[in-house]
Amino acid sequence: MSTKDSRYRSPLRMFEKAINGGIGQGNIGVVLSRAGVGKTAFLVGIAVDALLQGRKVMHISTEESVEKLRAFYDEIFHLMCENLQLENRMQKHLELERNRQILVYNRKAFTLDKLIETANFLKEIAHFSPDVVIMDGTPRFEHSERWEIEGIKKLAGSWGAEVWTSAQVHRNGQNYDDRGVPLEVANYDDLLDVITLLEPDKTHVHVRILKVHDLEEVPHLNMELDPKTLLLRWQ
Repeated sequence: MSTKDSRYRSPLRMFEKAINGGIGQGNIGVVLSRAGVGKTAFLVGIAVDALLQGRKVMHISTEESVEKLRAFYDEIFHLMCENLQLENRMQKHLELERNRQILVYNRKAFTLDKLIETANFLKEIAHFSPDVVIMDGTPRFEHSERWEIEGIKKLAGSWGAEVWTSAQVHRNGQNYDDRGVPLEVANYDDLLDVITLLEPDKTHVHVRILKVHDLEEVPHLNMELDPKTLLLRWQ
């Protein structure tokens, strides 16, 4: 099957439809979950899907090494190829490598200025401008200030990119708004466009949408993460 045909079979199309066509250029989406539930796998799945469509992805991490992230991308790529029965996998993998940049920073040393400097270098030297940006491990909403989230929003607009990031939900000691969004995230609600929760039960991880742009009523989504592969699938 060609990549063009597989695009319409991917479960991510249903997810995109549920969030009103996607988060959109210049916007920020947040994935919430407890530690170890599958935030990184979910984000890498979004990234690989974008890469298979020929889009460019910048993955920023303050938690994992470049080697571990590359291995994770390869694993998710091969699983998606199997699920979607894609052809010409070697060529597609080469395109994935060419259209992806992984940037790893020390959490304590990471700043928006450093990110801007690196992004400008990639644009001038490698002619690389991202369509999708994954920020895994940063920002840490519980320790962030408003100017940081505003800075990310401004960067998303200047790049014309969709930005996906994540935040942890804790079992205890956290306060929530009436949607179930932790207050440390809800404090920046006007800067966030889509909020999604990965909610585990005994055998599944359900995908719940908590915010979609300015919609007053968010859609119910019958989707989950496969417990074996952590790929998005229909229930």
